[in-house]
Amino acid sequence: MIRIKDGNMDLFGNQLDKRKNWLPKDGTVNYYGKIFSTRDANHYLTTLLNRIEWRHDEAVIFGKKIITKRKVAWYGEKPFEYTYSNVTKKALPWTDELLQLKAVVEQETGESFNSCLLNLYHSGEESMAWHSDGEKDLKKDGAIGSLSFGAERKFAFKHKETKETVALVLEHGSLLVMKDSTQTHWLHRLPPAKRIIAPRVNLTFRTIIQHGLSKRTIPNFSNPLF
Repeated sequence: MIRIKDGNMDLFGNQLDKRKNWLPKDGTVNYYGKIFSTRDANHYLTTLLNRIEWRHDEAVIFGKKIITKRKVAWYGEKPFEYTYSNVTKKALPWTDELLQLKAVVEQETGESFNSCLLNLYHSGEESMAWHSDGEKDLKKDGAIGSLSFGAERKFAFKHKETKETVALVLEHGSLLVMKDSTQTHWLHRLPPAKRIIAPRVNLTFRTIIQHGLSKRTIPNFSNPLF
């Protein structure tokens, strides 16, 4: 894999400050922009689409089981159990490609991660509702490193109390990091974009601090889960 990002310059020579906090308060979100060449990003997109053990996501909402169009996968260094929407998943062992990507994210952020939740959105019709990643077994106020491959999609944040919103467009081969008290005070979502027909793969690298069940909070079911 070839790394061609240099300092705070993106691939097109624009100044990017990875230290910039995109949230006005109560948390930290840093956007690193594209950290892979187009060739490498295309390679990882193709590899992830074909080699990850994708499964349709499941949720039990108000006692009703829902199978989503969006697909997910859960990997880690141990068979961590991960529960959200009343469905539990057990982590699969790392693939070579995921270990490569984990190493890149750790190098960029100075953080360490032991698990990764992947989402496959086949088109812009598939989305994610407002939620916060509130797993009890996650490192308290720890970083979540989010890699995006494929279609560029809008990614939005909303403050839980003030309802302030912040939105970014996540590029093919880009890295975004959420840390500090972000999950406590902010919700985030991937809104639908029906004109987008290309797929997107998102990887969120996380740190689980113990075995056991974790719960992800998705408080607003009025937005589509799929």
